[in-house]
Amino acid sequence: MLADTPTAYVESLASAQVQTEGQWRSRALAMTSPGSVTFVADDGSAGSSFSGLMRVVLKHPQECFRPLQAMLISVYVAAAQRGTGLADELLEMSIAAAEHELGAGLLQLGVHEDNTRALALYVRHGFHDTGRREVYPLDASKKEIIMELRLKPTAASLINAQAARAKAQGG
Repeated sequence: MLADTPTAYVESLASAQVQTEGQWRSRALAMTSPGSVTFVADDGSAGSSFSGLMRVVLKHPQECFRPLQAMLISVYVAAAQRGTGLADELLEMSIAAAEHELGAGLLQLGVHEDNTRALALYVRHGFHDTGRREVYPLDASKKEIIMELRLKPTAASLINAQAARAKAQGG
């Protein structure tokens, strides 16, 4: 992932390679926490290989006075799967999860300014450029473009999201 698309992440390959097994286990556990939905794709064969990943997390899960916002993170599609529609499928599932499972009213993401393929994917799915830019953490001369998509969560999804927040807070 980091080797073939280094600008898609805010971590270098060298940094990832020195992580301990415990640190990787902690990261994996975080992908199952309340307020987070992770989609992992494989090629469907026995002993299949990893094909893609997208994760959606609530940005403000403990601030009940704010509209719920979700963030799309950990976006990856294997080189062999690019152009096959897998990214579209993962993104559609991520949008639906943000809206219906997490009850978010807004889905945001940051994308490297040079990642034109990802930018086109997000625009195709209704995301718009907010005009905000953030410094890309691994290269201060580059920027991340902040994009967002307005969502319309249902009453049921808001109730489910409220229950998930309460569970995350230990209630």
